[in-house]
Amino acid sequence: MIARYSRHEMSGIWSEDNSFDLWLKVEIAASQAWTDQGVVPKSDMAKIRNAKFDRAAYDRLFEETKHDLVSFTQAMGESLGPERRWVHHGLTSNDVKDTALSMQLAQSCDLLDRVIVDLLNALRIRAIEFKHTPCIGRSHGIHAEPMSFGMKLALWFVEMKRNRARLAAARIRVAVGMLSGPVGTFASVPPVIEESVCEQLGLAPAEVSNQVIQRDRHAEYVQVLALVAATLEKIATEIRSLQRTEIREVEEPFAKPGYVTKGSSSMPHKRNPELTERICGLARLVRGHSVTALENVALWHERDISHSSAERMILPDASLALDYIMSLMTGIISDMVVHPDQMMRNLEATRGLVFSPRVMLLLVEKGVERTNAYDAVQRCSMRSWDEELDFRELVKTDPAVASKVSPQDLNDLFDY
Repeated sequence: MIARYSRHEMSGIWSEDNSFDLWLKVEIAASQAWTDQGVVPKSDMAKIRNAKFDRAAYDRLFEETKHDLVSFTQAMGESLGPERRWVHHGLTSNDVKDTALSMQLAQSCDLLDRVIVDLLNALRIRAIEFKHTPCIGRSHGIHAEPMSFGMKLALWFVEMKRNRARLAAARIRVAVGMLSGPVGTFASVPPVIEESVCEQLGLAPAEVSNQVIQRDRHAEYVQVLALVAATLEKIATEIRSLQRTEIREVEEPFAKPGYVTKGSSSMPHKRNPELTERICGLARLVRGHSVTALENVALWHERDISHSSAERMILPDASLALDYIMSLMTGIISDMVVHPDQMMRNLEATRGLVFSPRVMLLLVEKGVERTNAYDAVQRCSMRSWDEELDFRELVKTDPAVASKVSPQDLNDLFDY
């Protein structure tokens, strides 16, 4: 992910330095497990525990081997003496790499959870703030019935709560380790080593594995990220629409510290919804990566590495993009400008038509058959649309309505 759309902490999680650090932790934990089983001498383990990873040595070795894990273990071994023979004992490459990747995914989930909590808090605060602020609800883009603006925010709040639960469930399924040797048979490393390493690293052992941790776990992680991104895109799309000049019920923060200060290079009056547009664009990226993650599930036999090249891109990019747009959305929700007066003007723009369902229901309650009540109210509604007449005055003078409902009862209906 380019630096423009990356935040520092998530960038650190998906950095090569963190990957190598986690590989080192796995290798040291494995040596400790062998020591506990009496295979590796304690004196050797004391030295292995202090092993270092030298990036320059790794780069030099990788030029020769073109194999990242071989180069890593050799570079690690250069900081050791004869005890280096125990490094990577009984393991295969993905025992280390997949277990370390699981730790990265867990770290990513933990950070994303904190960011979700920040967004939930922002949504909760604004939902309470606008709990009693009336606005028009729209279906098919057309005025429907009155609602409160706080209700929109509450809807987003509970959806993000569901997303948080999904992320927590995905974390459980990705936070698994595997140290089962070639093709997962434990022929070269007993299950007790896997159990020990996973316990040391805070992971659960995979119930069954072959030579890789199964990619349905990783696919689920990316699917959850795509779902969260879809929610953010939904919120962003609504804010963008409500910021249109003809509506102008809300606006992104503009010309505030940390936000856009210029809307156009040629039109000085412009205040564009650039931040929510950015969220929509990056949500598409995350959603696209979910397809690749699904395609990574099917590998040949006990393993191939067709997934590897794709994962090196989609896992960091999806994580970084979601972290960025979720943080961006938190700021937008916290600082967006809301125009209650404009909401009221929009409510009144259709001359009372938004109360047509109430009139119909009252007629039914007064004994009018529902179809007849609907037809009578629709007749008045269409006249109001076509002739730009006040809907309340039309229903008051319509014989089918006036014969059943008093003017006072009608007046009581037209209240937000």
